[in-house]
Amino acid sequence: MAHKVWGGRHLTREETESFLKEAKIARFCSLNDDGTIHAAPVWFKCENGKIVIVTPDHSYKARNVKRNKNVTILIDVEKPPRGVLIYGTAKLENEFELEPTAISICEKYMSKEKAKDQWRSACPPATNWLKITVKPERMASFSF
Repeated sequence: MAHKVWGGRHLTREETESFLKEAKIARFCSLNDDGTIHAAPVWFKCENGKIVIVTPDHSYKARNVKRNKNVTILIDVEKPPRGVLIYGTAKLENEFELEPTAISICEKYMSKEKAKDQWRSACPPATNWLKITVKPERMASFSF
């Protein structure tokens, strides 16, 4: 996978892996049917070199990925200024048991017990949730 840099210096592979474990919010960008870009802040986790999120099946993210699997993810922080830009291919999965994945994402932000409560309160029974896994094809990083 190509790794490019703009401004400042690029993050090393180790710095990138550490950063992706620590950073809290990603901006998930997908293509709307009218040609505009849909950018949404999401909770995420990095799993086996891929970015994983969950989303309701009626969300723009899910609908857009069904049409076009090419997505861009920006993960950055202000202090110190650094980030990773990922160009990749998204895969939608309608897991029978999504709760373990969703809870493991929430655990990045809170304790395991709170993560269970968070997921259960955020997931109304009538909502069908999907897992989106993004395989990076190209990455760019920066650190100032």
